[in-house]
Amino acid sequence: MPQLIVSISGIRGVVGDGLGPQEAARFGLAFGTYLQGTTVAIGRDSRPTGPMLADALRAGLRATGCDVFDVGILSTPGVSVMVDRLGLMGGAVITASHNPFPYNGIKMLSPDGHALDDGPGKRVLDFYTRGAFLPIDPMFIGKFEEVADGADVHVERVLATVDAATIRARGFSVAVDAVCGAGGREMAMLLARLGCKVTMIHGEPTGHFPRGPEPLPENLGDLCRTVRESGAALGLALDPDADRLALVDETGAAIGEEYTLALAARHRLTRDRGPIAANLSTSRLMDDVAREAGVPLHRTPVGEVNVALEILLKGCVIGGEGNGGVIDPRVTLVRDSLVGAALILEMMAVRGRSLRELARELPVYTMVKDKVPLAGTDPASVFKAVRARFADARLDERDGLHLSWDRGWLHIRASNTEPILRIMAEAADEALVRAWVDEVKAMAAGKA
Repeated sequence: MPQLIVSISGIRGVVGDGLGPQEAARFGLAFGTYLQGTTVAIGRDSRPTGPMLADALRAGLRATGCDVFDVGILSTPGVSVMVDRLGLMGGAVITASHNPFPYNGIKMLSPDGHALDDGPGKRVLDFYTRGAFLPIDPMFIGKFEEVADGADVHVERVLATVDAATIRARGFSVAVDAVCGAGGREMAMLLARLGCKVTMIHGEPTGHFPRGPEPLPENLGDLCRTVRESGAALGLALDPDADRLALVDETGAAIGEEYTLALAARHRLTRDRGPIAANLSTSRLMDDVAREAGVPLHRTPVGEVNVALEILLKGCVIGGEGNGGVIDPRVTLVRDSLVGAALILEMMAVRGRSLRELARELPVYTMVKDKVPLAGTDPASVFKAVRARFADARLDERDGLHLSWDRGWLHIRASNTEPILRIMAEAADEALVRAWVDEVKAMAAGKA
């Protein structure tokens, strides 16, 4: 079956198996109809299928009268910053984020730079599904302009959030694995302006990923080795559109993506105290960080737009997701690996401690993330069985089924980007966490 997922946040699928120029053009027509022929930025990650989809998307947008500003290969947060900088009515990023090479997709951005939320997203989805597009008028085809300074604009905005002079004084050596994605150039520019010596691997934006594109510890062997061999103070691992950041400490050990947001938030709260936000699947490290600072932590359903809207609603100073996604509203309202890196470096510079030492100041939990294919599995029946089995848990049903106890939590939800059921759990007791996940997997298998 064609693998195309169409949702309120955009489309994502396997190119040549459900996703191609026809779908991209149709999506451009739908998004342009929603924008009523105004202005939009287009950027993309480095996948070789990106230019093809960009051409088709641009054609659809211009056909509705939209003026299109093409920022080229740029990180997702970089595109978001340019929507704001240029005063545009929307943005579109051609990326499949951490999905494997055959995938690509189109993600929509609001005038504020965050992903479209439920209302606007449903309107675009409705236009796309019904084919209800603005008529094409030869007199009012949208203009097209290339914009080349997106990386500089993004970097300068990140630099404004930290004490660059203090970081420069430390002269950090940093290793970066950009997975041949969109973020290598921007990250290298930022680190150079922070006075860092950079050892870059997989930096060319070819889109042919030399490792698993998700920056999980099992995919970071090359970076861990590079940190050890170069004597770097830390390693930074990106995903293809550079909205996620994973860390490797000075010993060459990957410390896990959940630490990125926790460390960044802990440092941010030493500068400005205020509420913070994270989704339901983010580590309880964030609860510890909030408790230490004496500030509220607001939990949201999974999806960066939910965190972004909570940041706006509650006036949060920082937020994000435990997949290595840091959202700093001073820069933009999407996950941003550059601001995450800058905050971590500033923390190391100010505290005078290594990344390993800083990570060890936080509690240690075990988090297990697993998944089962949705084909033949009824999520509702799985949720019912889980509720009955864990009747003593505190329930949150805003996003699938989230169960929590004083000793840990368990979250089961259908993915927004893949046809799978995600199962996540965390506690200090590793055996307990694995038992929870294995039991839910067995229940899901029984409902297939």
